[in-house]
Amino acid sequence: MLNQLEQLQKLAKDKHIENKKYFDKLKKKTPKNLDYVMQDLHDTEFKRTNCLNCANCCKTTGPLFTSADIERISKHLKQKPQQFIDQYLRIDEDKDYVLQSVPCTFLDDQNYCMIYDLRPKACREFPHTDRKKFQQIADLTLKNVAICPAAYNIVEEMKKKLPL
Repeated sequence: MLNQLEQLQKLAKDKHIENKKYFDKLKKKTPKNLDYVMQDLHDTEFKRTNCLNCANCCKTTGPLFTSADIERISKHLKQKPQQFIDQYLRIDEDKDYVLQSVPCTFLDDQNYCMIYDLRPKACREFPHTDRKKFQQIADLTLKNVAICPAAYNIVEEMKKKLPL
């Protein structure tokens, strides 16, 4: 898997300019059926992708924690929200709560999330390829194709299904 992830970073880097141009065009002239196509591509890809084989998102990036995430997770851990924040989180340059370090504290050695049912909204929605108004998250998607093999595959299929 490590070799595949190294290849993914190279592939994403090689495709970055092409993808950036594609997403710039997408923002200017959004196809009416974009969200339907993206939902279909997302569903198809995740029928064949098992995130437990990779977990690169959990190993290399930290999610944003909303106040609702903090409340829910701290309650489960039988902590006060401030205790949870002090133990696990920091404030980033955008003034958001994120993990103090990666890989994620809650990722076990089998790539399972120890708080899966309570995980942050950002984790539940990653890689955001089934999001409504997909064209609005082009910059995030450009980052995610270098992190997530499924996101890379979805974007490559998207360019074939929706040539601009």
